Amino acid sequence: MIKKTIIASALVFVGMTQTHAAEQKIAVVDVQGVFQSLPQAAAIQQSIATEFKDKMEEIKRLEKDLQYYLEKQKRDTATMSEAEIKELEDKLLSLRDEYAQKAQPLRQEMQARASEERNKVLGLIKQSIDAVAADGKYDIILNAGAVAFIDDSHDLSKQVIEKVSKIN
Repeated sequence: MIKKTIIASALVFVGMTQTHAAEQKIAVVDVQGVFQSLPQAAAIQQSIATEFKDKMEEIKRLEKDLQYYLEKQKRDTATMSEAEIKELEDKLLSLRDEYAQKAQPLRQEMQARASEERNKVLGLIKQSIDAVAADGKYDIILNAGAVAFIDDSHDLSKQVIEKVSKIN
């Protein structure tokens, strides 16, 4: 008797769980795809390139100078005096040090700045997903990359792109 009651209860519970799951509205959004297709993503790249233009030009100049002196060292060392070789080596060391002091911090600064801007856009995407979810009365919205398969009719990426594009 107890076994039958437990089995009956389990069957009712499973039936209720399946009914509840069937009632949920689930959709996906390709967040990475949305980000890449937004005009704001291109604007971020342009903004950072403009912001760091002068520093990048200085790094490129240092790279050209280093390349020039390395080639000169290969080409002319056999005909140079000891003093000239020493002077050239000192110049190369100085340029390498200057390059190391400027290039790595610049890369880090640019990455931090890009990350900051990217996070702003991702915040806008999140707001737009929330708005689309509320409008469509969705219970669950998953990142498309985390789902093995879902029908295209449940992909809200285009709606999110439209919403984010209207924000800016």
